[in-house]
Amino acid sequence: MTRYRFITPHRTGKWYSDLRTAQRHACEIGAGFLDEMTGKFVAYVETMLEVMHGEEKTVPEPVVVG
Repeated sequence: MTRYRFITPHRTGKWYSDLRTAQRHACEIGAGFLDEMTGKFVAYVETMLEVMHGEEKTVPEPVVVG
């Protein structure tokens, strides 16, 4: 099972089972916001996306904006 969460320099989000849900909750930790008009996720500077496949975590990667 793949899980996603966003990380900022000061906070770490919860794990979610799909990327869209993680994006919707990103504003709770100050990682970015989901633009309601376009449906696109806008990440703030220094926001990282962490992905876990099964029980193995990957190295957090910067979120590509745009």
